[in-house]
Amino acid sequence: MAKYTESKCRLCRREGAKLFLKGERCFKGVCAFEKRPVAPGQHGMGRKKVSEYGLQLREKQKCKRIYGVLEGQFRKYYEKADRMKGITGENMLSLLERRLDNVIYRMGIGSSRAQARQLVTHAHFTVNGRNCDIASYCVKVGDVIAVKETKKDNKFFAEIKQMKVGNMPKWLEFNPETLEGKILALPTREDIDSNIAEHMIVELYSK
Repeated sequence: MAKYTESKCRLCRREGAKLFLKGERCFKGVCAFEKRPVAPGQHGMGRKKVSEYGLQLREKQKCKRIYGVLEGQFRKYYEKADRMKGITGENMLSLLERRLDNVIYRMGIGSSRAQARQLVTHAHFTVNGRNCDIASYCVKVGDVIAVKETKKDNKFFAEIKQMKVGNMPKWLEFNPETLEGKILALPTREDIDSNIAEHMIVELYSK
């Protein structure tokens, strides 16, 4: 499977916004975007007039990079959202939020979506009591996500037990003591704090 292996900070600089791809590093003074908030490359400082298509493309790329999905995956999310009832753009963001790696990140177990994805693929979690190592697994209302019993003594998860629950999205609940979380509802647009203009992505794919 294809995988992006270059500097993640370049992605933030290219999109002109902090995408919070490297966890705690993004909140410190060493953040590359804060040091040099221009597009990478020798022409990054140049000012160019961006077309309507260019703006739509950048919005799509930003959304893809925030959730860490590739073009083929992203297109499938759009097509599935388009078949659902409701507003296509909001449906698409809701589907992306329901990815298992994103849920682990939202619960505060992973400091970034990339770290959460690694924890999932290394088979540290169960969903409704069954092993699940698929980062793209789409959670449903009532699903219970938990750390495997055999993994709870791991140093990483022992530290999670000591943490305080922060600003948890209202559609999730997580108990650090038991290392278990539950899906209380499906995420709505108001629950998603990512600065994404989803209508521009829909306009791009609708052409």
